[in-house]
Amino acid sequence: MSTIEWLAARLRPALRLYLLADTGLVSPGRLPAAVAEAIRNGVTCVQLRAKGLITLEQVRLARVLHRVCCDAGVPFIVNDRVDVALAAEADGVHVGHVGEEDMEPQDARRLLGAGGIVGVSVGSAAEVRAAEAGGASYVSAGPMFATSTKANAGPPAGEELLRAVRAATTLPLVVIGGITAGRAGALYAAGADGICVGSAILRASDIAAAARALGAAYERSRQGGK
Repeated sequence: MSTIEWLAARLRPALRLYLLADTGLVSPGRLPAAVAEAIRNGVTCVQLRAKGLITLEQVRLARVLHRVCCDAGVPFIVNDRVDVALAAEADGVHVGHVGEEDMEPQDARRLLGAGGIVGVSVGSAAEVRAAEAGGASYVSAGPMFATSTKANAGPPAGEELLRAVRAATTLPLVVIGGITAGRAGALYAAGADGICVGSAILRASDIAAAARALGAAYERSRQGGK
């Protein structure tokens, strides 16, 4: 088994309920406590997205979140910024669509080494192939549904994109964009290994209850329900 295959096998359960810890949803000062609460109630992986923070602020926040994640035994990923991921000793990085503004996955892979997690956003089978060639550990497809969290997310693609990406790769597959507890079960049933959510947990009036509801959707999907 190659290092990439070993990492993929390890990642599948870890990506089941993936929290996008976005400083646009929760202020940096409150984010560590919110992330810890979400992890206690079922979140299995965390990604920091901190577009509005300068590099030093991102590194400091990433270090705090990494400690929270390490204490709970869940992977910690940094969005876009390989330098921040390395400085904070994060488990990996997530980059955007191949050929767009983010670092290419092969460059992220070279910097992180064989054991680092490299997630790549994809929107087609061709992008899946490019991500695999670049050394991706997992791919993320979306947006599944309309979302206001990311301005340049593009139109919702729904289960059609999920099924196309699932058919194109054996890598772990995460879906993102407008996902709620009521929609999650069908996505798992259609082949997603995990769902990535931000607003559904961090904007909820009860973070713990929201995380548990999303976790319950996965369990229902394993039992044949949606």
